[in-house]
Amino acid sequence: MKNININDYRKPDYPIDDIFLKRWSPRSFSEQEVDEETLMSVLEASRWAPSASNKQPWRFIIARTEEDRKKFQSFIMDGNLAWCDKAPAYVLIISDTEVGGTHGFDTGTAWGYLALQAMQKGLITHAMGGFYKGKAREVLNIPDQYAIHAVVAIGYQDEIDKLEEKFQEREQPSVRRPLTETVMEGEFRD
Repeated sequence: MKNININDYRKPDYPIDDIFLKRWSPRSFSEQEVDEETLMSVLEASRWAPSASNKQPWRFIIARTEEDRKKFQSFIMDGNLAWCDKAPAYVLIISDTEVGGTHGFDTGTAWGYLALQAMQKGLITHAMGGFYKGKAREVLNIPDQYAIHAVVAIGYQDEIDKLEEKFQEREQPSVRRPLTETVMEGEFRD
């Protein structure tokens, strides 16, 4: 497997723990199954995310069997399915809208915890917005009170050359805009 030197792609403006730099979203998934304890450890980490009034609005629908993965693949858009079809597990992230206005914010935090724990366990994750939410709701019998956010592919990283060529070119950690373009002091500035 091609070794990627994270420092070639990511340089923080201020000192931070390497865990934040090392987590990225590869597309080359091995078909190697993720054992129960490892997957549950990843989901356990998300359980400990903070939430407003401790409402914990996030819910995760997982797919590990071939039958369940095929259900998920029925609503993942072709552009994503072209690279994620080998992933041994998927997680659909949803949130209970009845807990209040912070359900999406809190659920995003839980996803962050999940992604970091997966990386610590030697797994890769890739969250996708490219899927048909209405079809996911129908196929997985999701009640209307739940907002549907993302599908996450989870597994072990495979060789880059196993991807289609168009994806091989993108198989590297992405950069981030400088902090000076994100942080505003006192008021909004464009």
